[in-house]
Amino acid sequence: MNPVPASALVLFDIDGTLIRRAGPHHRQALVEAVRSITGLDTTTDHIPVHGMLDPDILSRMMHDAGASKAAIRRQMPDIIKRAQTIYVRSCPDLQRKTCPGVRGLLYFLNRRAVPVGLVTGNLTRIGWKKMERAGLRHYFRFGVFAEMAPNRSELARMAIEHARERGWIEANARVSLIGDAPSDIIAAHENGARAIAVHTGISTREELTALGPDLLLEDLRQLSLETLLHD
Repeated sequence: MNPVPASALVLFDIDGTLIRRAGPHHRQALVEAVRSITGLDTTTDHIPVHGMLDPDILSRMMHDAGASKAAIRRQMPDIIKRAQTIYVRSCPDLQRKTCPGVRGLLYFLNRRAVPVGLVTGNLTRIGWKKMERAGLRHYFRFGVFAEMAPNRSELARMAIEHARERGWIEANARVSLIGDAPSDIIAAHENGARAIAVHTGISTREELTALGPDLLLEDLRQLSLETLLHD
């Protein structure tokens, strides 16, 4: 029996929004994957990775190491696959790395049967592994990940369509996208979703304010369940 369509959908970014200070393992997996597949020594140093999608980070790493566009395009599928395998094997315990207010908010959304999804720059297996190791995996009905679309706005569109096509939400359901980066705010605005910015990542308040989020919060302890459910 299908559940009754919900009146709200809540989408979350991962890094800086749900968890933070997760360690160097993600970046190391990207570097090791490139080396394993191509032999190139690369780095994420000097790349503004905050808010970027993993494939874009990998492309920039390889470009900076001298790879051609054709080589990057040809080798990317194998690098993406390898990076996920490396990370899944190396991901640390993230139980104590959740941002303030995350567990309580997810618990109450679950109790109210509100569909909750991920919209993240992480590759699929990396994102799910982080959620598993943080003890949050069971709260999320679905996720849309970095390799599925060319930018975060398109990822958000896919997530909203996914929920609608499966009858999880009403046609006029309130959709909120919660994130800590300017790209999250842009993605929300471009998809008619409520942009909720949290100042738990590395973006400054000024950077977030400049993009006009509907709400700007210090952390998720300030976000009430009713705000997500009602106009």
